[in-house]
Amino acid sequence: MVFGRCPCFKGESEDVQSLDYSHCTLDEVPNEIFNYERTLQELCLDANQIGELPRQLFYCHALRRLTFQDNDVQHLSAAISGLTQLVQLDLSRNNISEVPESIRGCKLLTSVDASVNPISKLPESFTQLVNLEELYLNDTLLESLPVNLGRLTQLRILELRENHLKTLPKSMARLTQLVRLDIGQNDFVDMDDAFKNLSQLVDLTVSSNRLARLPDTLGKLTHLTTLRADDNQLVGLPDSLGFCLQLEELIVNGNHIEYLPGTMGRLRQLSLLMADSNWLDELPAEIGSCSALKVLSARDNRLVDLPEELGQLSTLKVLSLFLPASLTRLTSLDALWLSENQTKPLILLQADDTAGQRRLTCYLLPQEGGHYAADERQTPDMTDHEREGRIQFLGDSLGKAGAKLVRSPTPYPKELRARHMRMLHNRQQGGTASEGAQLGQMGGAVTTQPVGANLQTGADVGLISAPMGPQQHAGSGNVPSTDQQQQQQQQQQQQLLNSTAPNTTNPSTHVTIAADPPDVIAPSANGLVMADAV
Repeated sequence: MVFGRCPCFKGESEDVQSLDYSHCTLDEVPNEIFNYERTLQELCLDANQIGELPRQLFYCHALRRLTFQDNDVQHLSAAISGLTQLVQLDLSRNNISEVPESIRGCKLLTSVDASVNPISKLPESFTQLVNLEELYLNDTLLESLPVNLGRLTQLRILELRENHLKTLPKSMARLTQLVRLDIGQNDFVDMDDAFKNLSQLVDLTVSSNRLARLPDTLGKLTHLTTLRADDNQLVGLPDSLGFCLQLEELIVNGNHIEYLPGTMGRLRQLSLLMADSNWLDELPAEIGSCSALKVLSARDNRLVDLPEELGQLSTLKVLSLFLPASLTRLTSLDALWLSENQTKPLILLQADDTAGQRRLTCYLLPQEGGHYAADERQTPDMTDHEREGRIQFLGDSLGKAGAKLVRSPTPYPKELRARHMRMLHNRQQGGTASEGAQLGQMGGAVTTQPVGANLQTGADVGLISAPMGPQQHAGSGNVPSTDQQQQQQQQQQQQLLNSTAPNTTNPSTHVTIAADPPDVIAPSANGLVMADAV
């Protein structure tokens, strides 16, 4: 029977089998516990401030599970040998510096967690716990392991992370049932043949050591699914890795790896490959055979190219690499990381046909200017003052013969009417109507007009402006009668209003081409102005 808070329990003592005093702000073990010493099987004292375990606690001979993690216990009594039925012991996150030799009396122990304690050495008697299946000794002060650790043949999980270990005992080769081994964050330099017979190993962590290589016997771990070897000094991976046919996750970030073995193509179950911050110049073409690969990360390397076979990874979802064009076939891709400044997991790519091979590029990738430099070489060297602008303004083109392109503001209707009235007034004052006939022999012209500019005077129209030659002086040619002049004036006014009205639908620069002969010829104060119908 299990009770959440047993101090409130008023029932019969023989019925109590489990007590939970976790997070009760206790500084000592409650005396009520000893009322149930004959029936108590589970006792939880986690997350309190208990500094000592009383001797009477070890008289609870039926106790099978004892946990007092996250307390201030400094000493584990030798009386613990009295807990002969104990199966699980959790004393992690305390201040215990020594495990008593008498612990060998707890022969039924299957799980021991002594992590985060200042334990510098395990007693040899610890290896007599032959039923032990799980042993957690993370973040202690261990510098060595018992020579006869191999006696624990039933051990399935061994965690020794964050210690000061440099070697593993050779007897570890007898731990044939080991499924998970974590020796990360230690001082290992060489593994030798430590994994030789660990054929059942599924999860192996050797991260944050000083390993320069992994043993060739790694290939005998035929059941291995996860290998973490990041933050070491590896220069390569053994070819035998290709025999780990069940491998699903390979993490080798932060090493000096210059190449990946081609035998990796045999890893058909591999779904995660992390090889960031290495010295890789290339990826093997055989990687295209890793048909289950979903995450491939090789950032911060020396890669200059990728194999075309990468496009065969149809299940790939995350990639951070240079990009061959065959990647467009990765229809399941959810993320493509190219830069630390990237704000979206997927971005648009552009095709780039260079060096006879079609590739993909992006503005986040390093850009090479080779093909741009080639285009620049085809451009003749010219200084700025030698280059002529393609658009010429009216003031710039007056002194150039044959100038056809001028720029002038587009008049508004109100300004146009005022200008026309001035034109009529000038004609009545003795304007030369015959000059319009002379201008009718001129060719067409081109003008560029920005919409919305202000026009001040009739001379500013600037569509086509021609000075009068000797043959165009007033009085030359036939002069129309007064009635004919009035009719021409009315026609010119209507045509001028229709032809030169501003374009309000398209507020951009437009080009007007005058026909030959011009549709409308009107005199101005400074010369003749031709306005054509658009």
